[in-house]
Amino acid sequence: QVQLVESGGGLVQAGDSLRLSCAASGRTVSSLVMGWFRQAPGKEREFVAAISRSGYNTYYADSVKGRFTISRDNAKNTVYLQMNSLKPEDTAVYYCAARNRIVMDTTSTGYDYWGQGTQVTVSS
Repeated sequence: QVQLVESGGGLVQAGDSLRLSCAASGRTVSSLVMGWFRQAPGKEREFVAAISRSGYNTYYADSVKGRFTISRDNAKNTVYLQMNSLKPEDTAVYYCAARNRIVMDTTSTGYDYWGQGTQVTVSS
């Protein structure tokens, strides 16, 4: 079983930066495909970013490409989401997710483990 705990959310102004962390236990992150998703009030959960087991491959939603960066620190068993140039439309609860299978996936149903989420609010 894998446990994921997110942290780093908060209230910021448009244009600011935040770094979210996802600490994993029960398995090493290097054995999992890791992803970030977000869910705004009244909307479906949407894909944000994913990183392969090796860390060499990453994939981003078009809405965050060029502003967000996903990375992993295997020594700390932690995955990060660096968010720059934040916009009010980035406001959501952000979830960390892990997937047993090798191929990266952008669908929430493709992930096996989920964290509890962390709130990110961007004011205009």
